[in-house]
Parts: sequence; structure tokens; C-alpha cells
Amino acid sequence: MNSKLWTAILLALAAFGAAPAAAQETARPGLQAAPPSYDPAGRRDPFKDLLGGQAVKESHAPGDPAGLTVEEIQIIGVIKSKGGYRALIAVTDGFPLTAREGDRFADGYILSIRDGEVIFRKTRERGLPLSRPKDIVRDITSEER
Repeated sequence: MNSKLWTAILLALAAFGAAPAAAQETARPGLQAAPPSYDPAGRRDPFKDLLGGQAVKESHAPGDPAGLTVEEIQIIGVIKSKGGYRALIAVTDGFPLTAREGDRFADGYILSIRDGEVIFRKTRERGLPLSRPKDIVRDITSEER
């Protein structure tokens, strides 16, 4: 075999890490692969970490009612107390919570609670504010009471 062809084969194997140690020693010194580089030319570098090395933290713990959306909230019942009505809400971890009028959620708040119904005012959709808030009425049927 030609010595130039043999050297090219050894260099190719060395580049992929498959060459034996003896073959890597015979390769010419100073021929090392340069680390990859990217020239953004004024554009955003797609390989750059967008968070700048910061860890992503959830703003609310799982099961926290403030992290729930109005659609995710499941009303179990309505409780009448001295201070008015309270809504009994099922949370994902299985423990029910009570909520009052004005309690905030991820995309809205409780506008009012009456005997047998809870009215939510939805103020955000997919994280963006709505131009006109929507009122969502959740009735509790006699089967659920």
C-alpha cells in the first residue's frame, strides 16, 4: 500500500478514536482537530444557553392552587360559613382545599360563590391578558352535593 494512503487511513482512524495507540504515535505531531466554532454574524446563536446557566424554577409548587388554571379546577362542593361561602376544590395531590371570593389562580380568580355555584373570572389565556375577561360559572348539581 502507498505510504500516503496508509497515513490518511491512520489519521482518519485517529480522528474517530479507533486507531490503536501505536498507530496514533506514528501520526504527525501538531495535527489536532480544532474545536467547533460558530459565527453568528449578528444573529442569535442557536447553540447558546437561553437561560444563561440558570436553573428553571417552578413559580408554584405542585398542588398549589395559585398554579392551577380555571379549567383545571374541580369544584367538590360549597361550604357555608360565618364569613360567607367557601368553595371546596380538589387539588392534584388529592387533598381538598377551600377558596374564598377573590382568591387568585394562574389565569383568573373567584368572582363570587353562592349556594350551589362558583363564578370564576378568567383574565388570562395561555399567559397573555385577555382584552375582555370571561366569566365562567361552575354549577354543582344535586348529584354532586
